[in-house]
Order: sequence, then structure tokens, then C-alpha cells
Amino acid sequence: MRILIPTLLLFTCISTLQAQDKKADSAAHEPYFHTDSMLRITNLTPYFTIHVDSLLSYDLKINRDSTKYYWYLKQAPVGLKLDRSSGNLYFKADKSFFRSGKLKYDLPYKVDLGVQNLFDPNDKVDTSLTIVFYSTEISLSRIKPGVMGTVYAEEGDTVRFRVQCDEGSFPIERIVYNTSFSLATLKPINTCDDEFLWPVPFDFIKENDTTRQRMVTVQFIGSDKFRNKDTAEVKIAVKPGINYPQKYQEHNKVAAEMDSYIMDLKLTFYAMSKTIKSNKSTRTAFDITGSATALAGTVLSTTATNPSIEDLGKIMPSIGLTLVPVKEAVAPNKIQEQNTAAQLRGITKRLEYIKTENGLVGERDPDVLVKTKKLRDELKQAQLQLVDLPMVEMENISPEDAEKYFNDPKVIKKYKIKVN
Repeated sequence: MRILIPTLLLFTCISTLQAQDKKADSAAHEPYFHTDSMLRITNLTPYFTIHVDSLLSYDLKINRDSTKYYWYLKQAPVGLKLDRSSGNLYFKADKSFFRSGKLKYDLPYKVDLGVQNLFDPNDKVDTSLTIVFYSTEISLSRIKPGVMGTVYAEEGDTVRFRVQCDEGSFPIERIVYNTSFSLATLKPINTCDDEFLWPVPFDFIKENDTTRQRMVTVQFIGSDKFRNKDTAEVKIAVKPGINYPQKYQEHNKVAAEMDSYIMDLKLTFYAMSKTIKSNKSTRTAFDITGSATALAGTVLSTTATNPSIEDLGKIMPSIGLTLVPVKEAVAPNKIQEQNTAAQLRGITKRLEYIKTENGLVGERDPDVLVKTKKLRDELKQAQLQLVDLPMVEMENISPEDAEKYFNDPKVIKKYKIKVN
């Protein structure tokens, strides 16, 4: 009995040790499972290439129970959808999106998406993917200037229009232009929607050119990244224009020359009229003296009682008659000077009227060329008509005095044309 109990204890210990060894061996051969603690999208594809008229349907998966999460999109292109419950990414690449310009070919679209736990706001993940659309059907981009046909302009005008583009499969990246004449444009043309700006110079059509209109051809050549090219052409018809600042100065110069010539004519008229008036006074004095002498002789010869006085009375009428040739010698009648003064006054009044009628109404008077030519022609005609008339320069008379004398009512009456 004493020997049996120790034997049982030994056997029990050996059995326990063997069981522990078997448990350890089985634990060592069992696989180890690690718990995934981070929310992840397990099948995310970062890049999609979609052909036009094709269908995209892609199920996104997460390492969680999908019933407790919802999906969302940010900055998605037109037509792209994401099922908020299942995570299905869906897109039908319809051609209407591209024809309307809402989507473009060969342009990467970055799409932000994410998944969020319905119960834990901190349990979420945000990521992104890229979608590129392509088409085997290529439509070329076209250049469409903002004007059609022929543009008409005058010298001094500014030709301005936009160089627009109708984009096809691949947008136009570079634009160059050629012209039939060397043009100094204000802005370069490199890309679509650039502005063509050309101020037409006043000397574009030379004065000795026989043509009264010059045609300028401008070609715009656009190319995409595959060197596909398109050409658009614009014609500009340029007509001679008026350089208003220059023609305004020319008119003022001719008007100033006419004013100076009119003042010279008034001073000459003043001197000539004064000379005629002085000569007339001298002749009147001779006439009065001769008449008085003849009358006195007649009176003396008829009333005198003294023979010597009577004889003197008979002589005095002869003395009066003798003063007539003396008058003609000392103060001859100035008929030619009188006619010249009248003509001078008439030409002066005509020039004043022409200058008033051909004055400019502003710095951009459309009739500036006609008015300047009229002033110049009238001034030249008056100068030729009075080419032999010496101009008088009087230092003791001011232009104001000459103007006052010229418009004096007595002078006007004296030189007024009389109709019998």
C-alpha cells in the first residue's frame, strides 16, 4: 500500500508533463491571426483610363463590415457616380459630355473620395484616384477669329478682334500668324483667345500710290501637341484716312497766314485811303480858291469906282482859271488809286468771309481737308490778284486802329457800291 501511492503520484506528474508538451507543440504549429485595426480600401486602383462610349463599374472594398460605412465623392467630373452604401464606382462615358465641352479628352481628372463610419466620426479614410478619357475618333481643333470675311478700316483706325478656337480631341497649344505686309501689332498672338491688335498707321498708303485701297491678308496657323495644324485667314481692306492732329495744325497754319495777309491789306488800305482823302482836300482847296478869286474879280469889275480897281477885277477871273492847271499839277485826280482801294477793300472782306465760313467745328472735323484747301486756294488767288500791290508797313499805326478805320461807317459808306 505504501509502495502503490508514490507510484500513482509519479504517473500523474508524467501524464501532466506529457499533456503540457503536446499543448505546447500544437500551439506552436497553429497559424497566428493579427487583428487589422486600421480602416483601409483593399482594392483601390489609383488610375483609370476610359474610352468614350464605354462603361465603368468598379466595386470598392474595405476591410470592415460595409453595412456600417458610407461612401462619398469630392470634385467628381460630370457623370461620375459612387453608390454610398455599396461603394460601386459608376460612369458611362457618353459623347454628349465631350461635345458640350463639359469633359475633355486626354485631360487627367483627379477625383477625391472617401469612406466614413456611420457611428464613429473618427473612423474614416480619404483618398483619390485619377480618370483620363480618350477616344480613337479624332476631331481636329479649329481656329475661329472673331471677325468674318473682310474687315474694312481707315488709316488711323485700330483693328481689334479675338483669335478664338473650337477645340476638338486635342486643344491647340500654339498659334503663329503670317501677314502679306509687315505689321507692327501691339500684342503677340500665341494661344487661343489672344487679341489681335493693329493700329493702322497714317502713312500705310503712300501719297504717290495709285491705289486708293490696300488689302492686307493675315493667316493664323494653330497646332496641337501632335502637330496637327489648322489655318484661318482674315483680310483687312485699308483705305486712306485723315491724320486729324496733323491736318488740324495745317488748317491753323493756313488760317494764321490768311489773318496776317488780311491785316497787311487793311494797313495798306488805311494808307491808301488816307492819301486819297488828303489829295481830295487839296483839290477842294484849289477849287474854292479859284472860284472865290473869279467871283471877287467879277464883283470888283462891276462895282469899283476906281479905274485901277476895276482893271484888277477884270484880271482876277483869269487868275482863278490859272489855278486849274496848278491844281492838276499839284494834286492830280487819283482815279486809279480810288479804284484800287475799293478793290482792296472788296478782296479783304471776301477773305474774311471765306475764313469765317471755313472754320473748323472741332479737332476732328470731317471736312478739314476741304476747308484747308479752300483757304489755301483763296489766299493764293488774292495774292496773285494783288501781286503788283506794294504792302505798306506802318509803324505809327496799330492793327487795332487799322481795324477800327476799316469798319468805320463813314469809310463803309464811301466805298459802298452804288447802283443808279
